[in-house]
Amino acid sequence: MDLIEVTGRALATGPLCDSCLGRLVAGRSFGLTNAERGEAMRTAHALAVDEPYERPDEPCWVCEGECERFETFAERAVAALEPWAFETYQVGTRVSPLLEENEQFLREDAGVVEEEGEREGGVETLNNEFNREVGKRIGAATGTDVDLERPDVLVLIDLSTDELEVQVNSAFVYGRYRKLERDIPQTKWPCSDCNQTGLKRGEECEACEGTGYRYGTSVEQLTAPPVVEAMDGSEATFHGAGREDVDALMLDTGRPFVIEVKEPRTRDVDVEELERAVNEFADGRAEVEGLRLATHEMVERVKGLDASKTYRAFVEFDAPVEADALAAAVEELRGATVEQRTPQRVDHRRADIVRTRSVYDVDAELEDDRHAVVEIHGAGGLYIKELISSDEGRTDPSLAGLLDVEAVVTDLDVLAVEGEDEPFERPEFFRDATA
Repeated sequence: MDLIEVTGRALATGPLCDSCLGRLVAGRSFGLTNAERGEAMRTAHALAVDEPYERPDEPCWVCEGECERFETFAERAVAALEPWAFETYQVGTRVSPLLEENEQFLREDAGVVEEEGEREGGVETLNNEFNREVGKRIGAATGTDVDLERPDVLVLIDLSTDELEVQVNSAFVYGRYRKLERDIPQTKWPCSDCNQTGLKRGEECEACEGTGYRYGTSVEQLTAPPVVEAMDGSEATFHGAGREDVDALMLDTGRPFVIEVKEPRTRDVDVEELERAVNEFADGRAEVEGLRLATHEMVERVKGLDASKTYRAFVEFDAPVEADALAAAVEELRGATVEQRTPQRVDHRRADIVRTRSVYDVDAELEDDRHAVVEIHGAGGLYIKELISSDEGRTDPSLAGLLDVEAVVTDLDVLAVEGEDEPFERPEFFRDATA
C-alpha cells in the first residue's frame, strides 16, 4: 500500500479529521495515536506532492466531529463513576449506522480494502478508537486499569443518542459455611402453594403462614445481609457447592459458597471484620469461616466442584440388629458401587433415572440393638438416606437390604465437602475440625 496515494485518495473525499485519517493505517507506527498518524500522513502528502499544507475548516464528514469529544466523554464518565468503588473498567461504544457507513465509504475510496476483505495497515473502527481514547483518559483520571474480560464497571457510550451509561458488575465473597440448626434450607424456598404471594384464594396461605416462603429463614438469609451492607450493594445471590437436605446439619469442614453482591459501591472490605459481622448476625444458627474476596470465576468453580462428601447418619432399625451382622453389612458397603433410582422423595422434581455412585468408606457403631451411628464417605450425588433405607429397593445395595431389616435415618449430618479442585485451601479451623 502506497501511503502517499492512500492519503491523497482519502483527503479527496472531503474534510477529514486527523483521527479518521489515521485510523486507515492504525496498525502502523506503534505508540502513536490515530490523530498523530493522521497529522503525519497529511504532512507527508503535502511534502510529497509539493502542495500547501492545509487543515480542513469544516467538520469531518466521516465522524461528524465525534473524534473531538474524547475528553468530553471521559469527563462525563468519570463523573458518572464517582459513586462506585472500582479497580478495573472497560469502555464500550455504540456508533450509529450512518457513521459506520461513512467509515466504509472512506476505506473503499482510499483503497485500503483488498478483494478478499483483508484490510491493509491495520484499519481500526471508530468505536474501537473511542473505547481506547476515552478509556485511557478514564484510567488516568481514576488510577484504575482496563480489564477486557470481567471489569468492575463498564462504561457504555451511545454516539447516536449522546447518552452514557454505567453498568456495575457484581462483587464476590468466598467462604465455607456451617449450618447448625435443622430445617433450614440453603437458599430462600418460595412457597409453591401460593406462588410466593402469601395468599391463597384471598386468604392467608396455610402452607407458608402468609410469608410466601416455606421456611422462616435460610443459610442465604442468615449470611448474605451483612455482606450486602458492608459492600453497600443492592441485593445478593447465594451460590453453594451443592446443598444438604433441609433437615440435615452442615458441620465440621463446612460447605464452600460464594455470595454475589449486585451493584456494590464498596469492594475493598475487611473480610475478618465481615466474618465476625456475619457470624454475629447468624446468631448461632449458621456460621462462616475463611471469608475472602473472590472473582466471578469462583462462582463457576464452586458450583462445578466435583466433591465427595462425608456424612454421619443416626439410624433406627425396626428389629434388633447384632454387632456382627452390622459389621458384615458395613464391609459389603465399603467400596461398593451402588445403583440408585431417583428417590421417591424427590422424583416429583427430578428425572426418574438410575444413577451409579461409589461408596468410598463406611463405619458404623451400635448405640443399642435398634440404633446405630453410621459414617459414610461417598461420591457426590450419593443419596445417603436411601443408601440406609433402600427406598423400597430403589437403592441396591443398601444397609437395610443387607441386614434384611427396615432402617430409617432419623438425623443426618454432613461432615465434609471436599474436592480435588478446591477453590482455596481450607482454613486451619476446618483442617483441625477433622483431625
